[in-house]
Amino acid sequence: MCGIVGFWTANGINPIEARMLARRMATRLTHRGPDDSGEWVDEALGLAIAHRRLSILDRSATGQQPMESPSGRYVLSFNGEIYNHLCLRKCLVRDGFKSGFKGHSDTETLSAGLDQWGLEDTLNRSVGMFALAVWDRKNRVLSLARDRVGEKPLYYGVHGRTFLFGSELKALQVHPEFERRVDEQAMCLYLRHGYIPAPWSIWSGIKKLVPGSVLKVNLGFSNGLAEPENYWTLSESIECGSREPFSGSDNDAINEFDSLLRRAVANQMVADVPLGAFLSGGIDSSSIVALMQAQSSRPVKTYTIGFTESKYDEAIHAAEIAKYLGTDHTELYVSPRQAMSVIPQIPVLYDEPFGDSSAIPTFLVSQLASQHVTVALSGDGGDELLGGYGRYNMQTANRVWRWGNRFRYILTNPIAESMQKSVADAMDYSIEMGCKLTGTIAVRSFRSQLDMGLSLIRCESLDDVYRTTISQWREFPLLDSSCVVPCGPPYIYTLNASVASSLDRMMAMDTLSYLPDDILVKVDRAAMANSLETRIPFLDHRVIEFAWRLPHHLKVRDGVGKYLLRRVLNKYVPQSLFDRPKMGFGVPVAEWLRGPLCEWAADLLSETKLLKYGIFEPRPIRKRWADHLDGRRNWADSLWLVLMFQAWRDNDASTESFDFVN
Repeated sequence: MCGIVGFWTANGINPIEARMLARRMATRLTHRGPDDSGEWVDEALGLAIAHRRLSILDRSATGQQPMESPSGRYVLSFNGEIYNHLCLRKCLVRDGFKSGFKGHSDTETLSAGLDQWGLEDTLNRSVGMFALAVWDRKNRVLSLARDRVGEKPLYYGVHGRTFLFGSELKALQVHPEFERRVDEQAMCLYLRHGYIPAPWSIWSGIKKLVPGSVLKVNLGFSNGLAEPENYWTLSESIECGSREPFSGSDNDAINEFDSLLRRAVANQMVADVPLGAFLSGGIDSSSIVALMQAQSSRPVKTYTIGFTESKYDEAIHAAEIAKYLGTDHTELYVSPRQAMSVIPQIPVLYDEPFGDSSAIPTFLVSQLASQHVTVALSGDGGDELLGGYGRYNMQTANRVWRWGNRFRYILTNPIAESMQKSVADAMDYSIEMGCKLTGTIAVRSFRSQLDMGLSLIRCESLDDVYRTTISQWREFPLLDSSCVVPCGPPYIYTLNASVASSLDRMMAMDTLSYLPDDILVKVDRAAMANSLETRIPFLDHRVIEFAWRLPHHLKVRDGVGKYLLRRVLNKYVPQSLFDRPKMGFGVPVAEWLRGPLCEWAADLLSETKLLKYGIFEPRPIRKRWADHLDGRRNWADSLWLVLMFQAWRDNDASTESFDFVN
């Protein structure tokens, strides 16, 4: 794993100053690559490319970057791992590559592939995770590319006269032409999703490169950038799966999926440094560890974090799995104080507002693993591929929505909405008075369900149903409400019409946005902050493509998700060790906000602080804060989004006021 960064200034640059600036930008990525660094500069064209290296394969000088291709035509700066690079070397030789290899790094394999096959063909042949920059000296084109699912990050944009790109925003901010202007559309999307989906970033003029795409930049970049072009899309994989569905028996599917995932795990276990795995005790991570141990002659090193609050603690289950499989297991029980000590670091780690509180345990387990290994395999991605989230069992939500379709006019006219508000107000009053006879918890739960039901009735499509179920703030508490809020990433809501079922559509939407922009961002930044490389076997594109050939009953059966994966895991681990309700990887934020985090939160959510930043409308936020403190409602998730923005704003190095940009 590494960090890449660079810039292209239209009118040329002083080579010494350019190299120093590129080095300073790369230094902000030292955590991503503590082992080595390098710069490459073309002063006449104003182009500088820099690299920070975390040595995983070929730790010698032959793996240094930026790397020139054997012909000298291409200059490559690469972050990631190509798991099939040894197979690619054989293909290169077969196809006539005669220059020979100096070392055994996957970067050298890629650079040879550029000479032999060109960029797009090389990407299509590669199995792995990556973000890269390639300078073509012959055609004077700079290409940026990102892996198929978005495991590795890549930001880019034009500020002033300069095109900027890099693995993290903190590196771009070093450049003197970088402008700090908050993008209001990105802010609205953050309040809806809890993260900022690609292609947006928090900063105006800076985008995230969409997974599975290539951006080509030429000398005319100051007149505008071309749109990225896809070399792989999930939509095509879904369409292919529809045309060629899996037709074997359940046992055939189990065996084929076992074989595919086993091969992906084996490929990702190759490293020249110590390797281990995260083990939460859940189905996904247990499956990855089981397949690792089945192919290892030594105990696999596994790591888990435990919490003293039993509601959030899976460490005991992880320990049982580890004992059965015979792994070399390390667990760390974390006190609330230790967990909360991570919170001030979140704005630094993520560079932009990030509202997923599970970033806290993810950072802690990465910190634990990094003390012993340099690479850790993770079980992320299984939920999105195999129907693991509770919201995929959407029969109830779909019934409410379809019923509401018949009576939408009656239920959404002004008189009906006024009556609904009166009922809601009466319920709020009942909650406030205690409702001791019926139990406040039951009333709170019913009020939340009522709110969701009324919102679902107003939905006009399955996409609206999805957007409603994931939204933390359905009405954005912003001072400037004039911005036209996008529905979300454009490639999500233009999925092929054949993706019509609620299960398929929700899984596809999550794979296109929630997975890369929340889950993978969370894992990448938390791990790289500890100079730890993470690898995710479920996201081998061949595993993804097979999963989309499977019928629904192999994903969700009798209301339970991941049926196929449960059957695979049962080949290695007794069902009694993993057959339990899904817990997730969370922390008790709701309780902390009423307890040890109350003073910190109260300061950030004060009317003075909210108005000072000129972004939030305080009244709805203050109302939710009061309701949460009094126990009337649990607003922890939506309040956490505001708190993380406020904390990020406080942390930013600039003291200047931010301007919203529509």
